[in-house]
Amino acid sequence: MLELEKVTTGYDTKAILNGISFTLKKGDFLGVIGPNGSGKTTLLRVMSKILKPWKGRVTLEGKGLDEIKYRELAKRMAVVPQRMPELFFSYSVKDFILLGRTPYLKRFQLLESEEDLRIVEEVMEETETLGLGERNLEELSGGERQRAVIAQALAQEPEILLLDEPTAHLDINHQVEILNLIRDLNQKRNLTVLMVSHDLNLAAEYCERLILLKRGRIFQEGPPQEILTYKNIEEVYETLVVVEESPVSSKPHIFLVSGKNKKG
Repeated sequence: MLELEKVTTGYDTKAILNGISFTLKKGDFLGVIGPNGSGKTTLLRVMSKILKPWKGRVTLEGKGLDEIKYRELAKRMAVVPQRMPELFFSYSVKDFILLGRTPYLKRFQLLESEEDLRIVEEVMEETETLGLGERNLEELSGGERQRAVIAQALAQEPEILLLDEPTAHLDINHQVEILNLIRDLNQKRNLTVLMVSHDLNLAAEYCERLILLKRGRIFQEGPPQEILTYKNIEEVYETLVVVEESPVSSKPHIFLVSGKNKKG
């Protein structure tokens, strides 16, 4: 569906990504991992047309993103940021989720249609936010707020969901809750998912395929069992670890070696 061909880009004159190439296929649950500064968030920005490639090309089903209008792209792709964007008005949860229908509003249309309201109710039920509908966003817990952000993204009816560390500020219970929701959406809707994550164990448990970045380049790509080896982690993160197989899922599980790094 979405393909990057030798993409190089960055900020001002500093390149962050260098010659990145990979394909996001229909129904994928792809994780992007790597140390701070390796280019994970920059990758999301270039995939969502926020940042333009200096070299190379990003295509959606063969068509360059530069040829697709933002409104049309928003109907096919939704982005869940690491933090909820700053809001200048006080919104109820339902009104906030309704903003996801903006790409479908016709010119001069001020009110949502019955179809818009039906879709919003469906995604609220799916994300278990129906009971929060009349509450103010500012009153919500971190997990509830993240569910509302995901519901707004789903209201766009996207084929592709891009997530930037969706569990970064949540406790363990809410991390599992949110990732279970995303996995269900991937499996039941055949929703294509790309998730940036700093948590290697969560990425291993939920993602079917991983891309490991090092200094703006793809160090390795493949299933978690092939990517999350102690040699790869020590090479990329410069940290000594022990990797064992999870007794529950057979996925790799990483343990830090306390007080040790590759430099000694």
